Amino acid sequence: MKTNTRSWLAALLAVAMSGAALALPEDRNQPINISADQATIDDLSGTTTYSGNVSIEQGSMKITARQVDLYRSDGDVDRILATGNVHFRQQAAQDKPVTNAYGERMDYRIARREITITGNARVVQQKDSFTGQKIVYNLDKSLVNAFGGEGGEGQRVQMVIQPKGAAQ
Repeated sequence: MKTNTRSWLAALLAVAMSGAALALPEDRNQPINISADQATIDDLSGTTTYSGNVSIEQGSMKITARQVDLYRSDGDVDRILATGNVHFRQQAAQDKPVTNAYGERMDYRIARREITITGNARVVQQKDSFTGQKIVYNLDKSLVNAFGGEGGEGQRVQMVIQPKGAAQ
């Protein structure tokens, strides 16, 4: 990979991850570390695909998945799509617990500041958790919407909220 392309890719990821409202304030100033078994950059389509044991870390934020696609338009990353055994973790603030999210697919629409997790979606913070077929989180509004499966036999949204003293 040319040095030019590596620099462009690092800058691209810095833009993608720097605005995450879920992050500790110092996260956005941390380097972004990416590892994968393979990477493919398509300059014409504006897509970069990482596959095989993908790990992206920046400060307290970590995303792992089988594959991660980064989409860019007008020079900026506008979407991050992680698929296959996705795990997202991040700490919102120094005095806040770490949040973990799991699913088969995570779609982060950067301009809308919205993360959608689908496929046995689960969000866990300390001992509290909620599950559903689809969970949508709006970063700006700190608004979570959880959805069960479709039809009478679909998965229902499940929440477990521990008493204040038990969640420690």
